[in-house]
Amino acid sequence: MADLPAPVVTEVDFSDKGLTDIRKKSKGKHVELLLEYPTVYIVYDEEKPHAYQVYVGETNNIEQRTREHLENDPLRREDWRYLADSQSSQLLVIGHPHFNKSLTLDIENNMMLYMSGVKSVKRLNNRRENQQNKYYTVDEKGEIFSAIWQKLHTFDADLFPIEEIVRDSALFKASPFHTLTKEQDNARDLILRRIQAALHAPKGHQLILVEGEAGSGKTVLLSTLFYQLWQLGEDLNYSDYNTANNYLLVNHDEQVKVYKNIAEKLGMNKEKVSRPTTFITNTQPAEGVDVVLVDEAHLLWTQGKQSYRGKNQLDDILARAKVVVAVFDKKQILSREGYLTNNEIHKLEIQSGNQGNLIKFKQQLRINANEDTQTWLNSLIDRRVVDKIPVDNEYEVKIFDDPLAMYHAIQKKAESQEHGLSRMLATFDWPFNKSSKKKDGKPYCVTFGDLSLPWNLQLDPPKSQRGQKKRLAWAEQDQTIGEVGSTFTIQGFDLNYSGVIIGPSVKFREGHIVFDPGASENSKATKRRTLASGEKVFVADELLPNELNVLLTRGVHGLYIYAVDDALRAALLGAQS
Repeated sequence: MADLPAPVVTEVDFSDKGLTDIRKKSKGKHVELLLEYPTVYIVYDEEKPHAYQVYVGETNNIEQRTREHLENDPLRREDWRYLADSQSSQLLVIGHPHFNKSLTLDIENNMMLYMSGVKSVKRLNNRRENQQNKYYTVDEKGEIFSAIWQKLHTFDADLFPIEEIVRDSALFKASPFHTLTKEQDNARDLILRRIQAALHAPKGHQLILVEGEAGSGKTVLLSTLFYQLWQLGEDLNYSDYNTANNYLLVNHDEQVKVYKNIAEKLGMNKEKVSRPTTFITNTQPAEGVDVVLVDEAHLLWTQGKQSYRGKNQLDDILARAKVVVAVFDKKQILSREGYLTNNEIHKLEIQSGNQGNLIKFKQQLRINANEDTQTWLNSLIDRRVVDKIPVDNEYEVKIFDDPLAMYHAIQKKAESQEHGLSRMLATFDWPFNKSSKKKDGKPYCVTFGDLSLPWNLQLDPPKSQRGQKKRLAWAEQDQTIGEVGSTFTIQGFDLNYSGVIIGPSVKFREGHIVFDPGASENSKATKRRTLASGEKVFVADELLPNELNVLLTRGVHGLYIYAVDDALRAALLGAQS
């Protein structure tokens, strides 16, 4: 692609005077580009240090649109009243010689995506997502957007951080403003049609089951649906959708944080995001809600616990909702409390399939690896064999014979802006008690050889970052580079590089990987499960491989491995090119 022209960005006060200043600040053809051609614009105000309220828009007439925002919109919307009344609100107008209507809509959508991942943006005021299909200059979008973002970075580095930092954010990765793949888009359209039909039906409950392995794009689909249902519920033209009666549930504390942050940032009701038990306890079947979206449905409990007196959380949710959309991956069931037999999974598939509601994702969107590397990883996890590690210029697989050296390599990746978010992970083969956090006054640690690091959630952030622990996902907190994550903190999230310690519960015997429950500290996987028939069975041989699967599929650009078992370590080192 030939070198593209540079974008033009002008910043003025968000006021009547600011409109006249655009002409003064711009020279020659730039005036025409900003005032007579399609533009993207950003209105923002720094409410307090490192806390911004932002609006992103696009228009064919920036002068007319700004007057509407200053004069008409404050009469209808509180967010515009705040921005119009503030003495410090600013207007950034962005032009480019190649802008057309479709491209500005796409750039606006991409800007919303990035703004949703910027930690300093506390409120993002917009009411739409504008993903476009193909058009003449679509191939230029990525390069033009990067050039715009880099220029905006020079205006305010806090509001517009370096791109790699934004893309590492869990909010960015779960944002509803991602451009959907065809597979995701088709699923969204089908689900919205099913929801609309179900809301008109006099009675009955529908289960829409979305199946896909780790990294297949299930979370982005669910986030997009949650946001779009809220949008439709806010729009009087779409009275079928009641925004007050839609919920998003996930049985994972770290993911609840992310979804609540997204809801709060976009002006949605964050109380509509919760853990399943909270929803079940606070909602009775007779009340009935419209739509419940369930992320990580493989983490739902299928037996009672001290905090949950029911028998099956999915059944209880279905009894309370007209439509339940559940994303599910049987290879990520990690606990006997959520265990399902193959027959029970098959019944769920039949239940949703008979209603035309079974959706299967086949694409892999997380791991940036070639097909040979993905085949190697699948063979390791599914066939339990160690094949020769293929050459891959895009994805780095590296086997270590020293866990401390692997940790230092991960630290180096984490310090690099290019490689960004990188963390240590391990199979749950070392003791950890979440309730007590410390053993004899000391942290529970993952220890082997010269390496000894605390398990996840034990280190406190610096005083200046105390709010991080409640607000940010585990891997995003700065101090967690000094910890080792488990499936209970990393499931559902991406890392750029993951360093995985495969503990003593995973061994290599007679040419195959085997699992030793006696060497695992994960009682959720190793204790017996009582089936519906009353039979008590061990299910560790199914759950421990799932634990390994989750850990080995976190890295977007690379996977580092150290195996405690001598035979497995030797096999992996021997497979390295």
